Formats: sequence, structure tokens, C-alpha cells
Amino acid sequence: MTLEWIGWAATAAFASSYLCRRPRSLRLVQALAALLWILYGALIHAVPVMVANVVVAAVAVWSSLLRRGEEPM
Repeated sequence: MTLEWIGWAATAAFASSYLCRRPRSLRLVQALAALLWILYGALIHAVPVMVANVVVAAVAVWSSLLRRGEEPM
């Protein structure tokens, strides 16, 4: 079974985040995409992919929580 579909799903999720109209929605979709990239990186043993996306997911979640009361979802 090929694992490429996880990478493609991560790519699609990340690209679709740019269609989000609200900044918080954009950050949450990007966090989801980063989680998919982390999974993909783990499965193919690509530590740089995992580390980069741990950073992206953490910043996306942190900034969403930081701005929780500022904007409607």
C-alpha cells in the first residue's frame, strides 16, 4: 500500500486553507494539514518533515487559542 495519498491529502488540506475567509479557520485548517504532514513524515521516516510541521501545527493552534475571543469562527 502506498503512503503517498497521505501526502496528497496534506497538500490538498493546506492548499484549501487559502480558501478560508476567516483567519481562525485558516489557522485551524493549516494545523490539520500539518498534522497530516507529521503523520506522513513519520511513516516515511522523514524527520525534517515532522519537525517543520510540528512547528507549523503548534504555531497555528497557539495563535488560534491566543485569539479565541477576537473573531467569530
